[in-house]
Amino acid sequence: MSHINLVKLCVGCDSVESLAQWQQMRTGRDPDWQPRHITRMWPKREAELVAGGSLYWVIKGVILARQRVLLLDEAIGEDGIRRCGLVLSRELVRTQPAPRRPFQGWRYLQPGDAPPDLPASRDGDDPLPPELSSRLAEIGIL
Repeated sequence: MSHINLVKLCVGCDSVESLAQWQQMRTGRDPDWQPRHITRMWPKREAELVAGGSLYWVIKGVILARQRVLLLDEAIGEDGIRRCGLVLSRELVRTQPAPRRPFQGWRYLQPGDAPPDLPASRDGDDPLPPELSSRLAEIGIL
């Protein structure tokens, strides 16, 4: 079975580092904790998503990172409404910057449309400001 990805705005974080710090803070309190993102809608393509798909994070208008989706878990909010918990890998993988227009919720992302991962040799690079990454990606330099 082929896989499908999701793309989602990373609200409240202005960099990959701030997302990593937030997730690391949660892990520090509970060593068994897995990163989880709660969303209102349950993906209809669940089997394809957990068959190797990732959640691609849009930070300041640019896809900059992804995390593998391990499973979908039911989450009941304080209001009693059933939601979907996207349980993610702890590994946060940087991707080549890819600009995205604002949208609500999440969208499916075909594997062929997903930005490639950055090479491991670039892991130590200082990150570009998101606005600069977005502008460079728009003109095809990144």
